[in-house]
Amino acid sequence: MSGAITASKSSWTAPFTGLSPQQFGKLITALRRERTDQARRGRPLVPTRDHTVAEQSKNYRYSTKHQVVIDADTRFVVAVGRPVPGNRNDCKAWEISGAKAAAGHTTVIADGGYRGTGLVIPHRREPGQTELPAWKEDHDTSHRKVRARVEHAFARMKAWKILRDCRLLQGDGVHYAMLGIARLHNLTLAG
Repeated sequence: MSGAITASKSSWTAPFTGLSPQQFGKLITALRRERTDQARRGRPLVPTRDHTVAEQSKNYRYSTKHQVVIDADTRFVVAVGRPVPGNRNDCKAWEISGAKAAAGHTTVIADGGYRGTGLVIPHRREPGQTELPAWKEDHDTSHRKVRARVEHAFARMKAWKILRDCRLLQGDGVHYAMLGIARLHNLTLAG
């Protein structure tokens, strides 16, 4: 079929996937290992909002929340939790998504929304306190630098077009999309 886009021409791989031919080959090999090329029973995905996964949040949009653990040094995605309704708070989402179990006893830093979870978060002023002690300020400064690296990795992951199309996915589709994005992100970094 002339004019069809195919992976057999390596010159088309980078413009359409953002991956080098070697990275694309690694992705295909990994997908075949997980037997994703087998036909599945049931209907294909159709463009509907699956309200069993998403929940209406403050802005009246149906959304999901994802807990992603990223290694701050390598910027690789280490774990991806299952999606939870978008109106859940971060503390509850951390626990029920499975990300907490996946992280195990590893030291994990997070933003201030994870109070009481045992994660390392920035220090807060106590009531009546005008400023933090110098050692806490120094700790928060280093915390911000590490968090910036992680947030940049999140921003790169959010740039994948499939996330904008997640409203079209049903059931576990959102979770599999996040797993795929995490794998593509890691492959892109690994070169």
